Amino acid sequence: MPPASIDWSFWLSPWVLGVFGLCIGSFLNVVIHRLPLMLERQWLHESAAQLTDAAAMARVAQVPQVEADKLAKAVDDYGTKIESLAPFGIAAPRSRCPRCGHQLRWHENLPLIGWLCLGGKCAACKAPISARYPLVELTTGLAFAALSWRFGEQPATLAWCGFVAALIALAMIDWDTTLLPDSINQPLLWAGVLASLIGWTPVSLQSSVIGAIAGYLSLWSIATVYERLRGQIGMAPGDFKLLAALGAWLGWQMLLPVVLGASAVGAVVGLLMKVTSSLREGRYVPFGPFLAGGGLVVLFAGRETVLSWLGWVA
Repeated sequence: MPPASIDWSFWLSPWVLGVFGLCIGSFLNVVIHRLPLMLERQWLHESAAQLTDAAAMARVAQVPQVEADKLAKAVDDYGTKIESLAPFGIAAPRSRCPRCGHQLRWHENLPLIGWLCLGGKCAACKAPISARYPLVELTTGLAFAALSWRFGEQPATLAWCGFVAALIALAMIDWDTTLLPDSINQPLLWAGVLASLIGWTPVSLQSSVIGAIAGYLSLWSIATVYERLRGQIGMAPGDFKLLAALGAWLGWQMLLPVVLGASAVGAVVGLLMKVTSSLREGRYVPFGPFLAGGGLVVLFAGRETVLSWLGWVA
């Protein structure tokens, strides 16, 4: 149990949580930008390690041993270059302008305020800084404040803050790269089951576990049938895992409203992008941002309200 001496009414008030959310939003901007790059570096390193196995290349790919040796030598040279790259992670290197390399000073990194004081431009080269950075910070801050109003000034509210922060990061990463990293998806799923187990969510443990299972299997089944019929991939495993995580947090009863809302909004956005010729190469629209959005709508609207929208009895 949390210490009784802590004044939760202050620390978890909308104002304090809102400011805390701004700081978390600043951190999310780093995660959204760097995590996909970190994954790509990891995948390149792993691929290089496999391709340097000349014997395996000759055996599996039926490549002549001489050619396999040449390929292994060339890849080994590139692998060495990858290993010699400067460390790159969430904490290092420090944030800097991608155009001129200007390292941001502490006051330039302040959530929302830093961008406003800079006028949305680099202090050194005056290159524009995307408005998306302060928007992510502001969205996270407002969401945290709203969670305080929604769930009250209690420690369990922090669990929902983590839930929302993870959804924002996943939505933005998926929109940018069509990736839904396991390093966020999987902890989010297990955190939902754990939060249910200790009573920090209104979802029973049974409903949470069933929600996780049903969330994964439902989209997996649809994607498998689509691939068999059309001969092409229509949905990636990251979407299955994200819906499983939403089921663990919100319960199996909320899976259908989440999917229906995500599909409807996704279809409208896809049509608008098609009409405006803004579809990216491959003519796809990632589904993760709409699943995350559907989860947030269900969270803030509440179970009873969502069921009433569908005409179901709570």
